[in-house]
Amino acid sequence: MKRILTIQDISCLGKCSLTIALPVISAMGVETVILPTAVLSTHTMFKNFTCKDMTDQLLPIAEHWKSEGVTFDAIYTGYLGSSEQMEIVKQIFNMFKEEDTQIFIDPVMADHGKLYPAFDETYVRYNADLCGCADIIVPNLTEACFMTGMEYKEVYDEAYILELLHGLAKLGARIVVLTGVSLQEGKTGVYGYNTETGKTFHYQNSRVDATYHGTGDIFSSVSVGALVQGLSLQDAFQVAADYTALTIETTLKNPKKPWYGVDFEKTIPNLIKMLQEKKASS
Repeated sequence: MKRILTIQDISCLGKCSLTIALPVISAMGVETVILPTAVLSTHTMFKNFTCKDMTDQLLPIAEHWKSEGVTFDAIYTGYLGSSEQMEIVKQIFNMFKEEDTQIFIDPVMADHGKLYPAFDETYVRYNADLCGCADIIVPNLTEACFMTGMEYKEVYDEAYILELLHGLAKLGARIVVLTGVSLQEGKTGVYGYNTETGKTFHYQNSRVDATYHGTGDIFSSVSVGALVQGLSLQDAFQVAADYTALTIETTLKNPKKPWYGVDFEKTIPNLIKMLQEKKASS
């Protein structure tokens, strides 16, 4: 069985980060090992949440695994709360990176043209440096603009996306993938660039007119799980995009109108079917 290590925070209540990555990747038939960077009572859309920083535990936990001879087929990072954590994560990459280990980084720090609260340009530089250690990075448009120094645009063309991709490629990752790319009205998706082959790939599906916490975590978790299961880049990101859209659509139909996360638990059987169909056709 394949094994993925995912490094990010965990909210005891709230569908995001590790509370999505662990069940979703496990459902895809991949053993999922977690390394929590912080433990929160809820995610940060709630008021008065508690937070226990786990920075001092990251290396001791990793060193214990190393002493036990543990290996990983992929290491996937999401939200990292500080530049100190990013420096430790680079050490963990060095400890466990083997020839076939994929390093997959979602540089969570910004959206809609703005950095998240408490982050600054120094944090951006550390994140850009961390992305240079990756095989695959999946920033959204805002994160890509901050890391490349390009102007953030709400309206753009394909030439703008290609310029962003080439700017990201200079950070050092092998595969750079932009998320939330909309090249047609009513459509959204991904646009990627393989720096080794010089080839691009893209996929667009129908935009669902809703925003929920944690959907980026769903997309990244499915992407890395599918890649480890042997899907091509195009197929892996297509499954991730379609599953994310399906989960949002399903949540919109919930009469209780959940506000703090999506109903991914209901759609996991669909994810398994999507994965099986792609594997069978490839």
